[in-house]
Amino acid sequence: QVQLVESGGGLVQAGGSLRLSCAASGRAFSDYAMGWFRQAPGKEREFVAATSWRRDITYYADSVKGRFTISADNAKNTVDLGMNSLKPGDTAVYYCAANTRGHYLSLASEDEYDYWGQGTQVTVSS
Repeated sequence: QVQLVESGGGLVQAGGSLRLSCAASGRAFSDYAMGWFRQAPGKEREFVAATSWRRDITYYADSVKGRFTISADNAKNTVDLGMNSLKPGDTAVYYCAANTRGHYLSLASEDEYDYWGQGTQVTVSS
């Protein structure tokens, strides 16, 4: 079992920044690919960013590329999502997810993840 706990959400004005953090339990964190997804009210959950288990490859949704940065710290068992130049359209509940099976086709797919956090709310006001 892997537990994921997100933190760092909140209310921010458009153009501002936030940093989300996800703390993972388990001894094999360095073997997990990690991802961030988000779900806005009335919409389906969508991919935001991911990092491979080697931490050498990162993936981003086009909508956040250049504004968001995913980073993992294997020593702390955390994966962060730095968010800059926030827009009202970024308002959503943000979820952290872990791929523990050791293989994947596309980290942009929810089906590739085995564990999910409870989510943290990010609200961007105009």
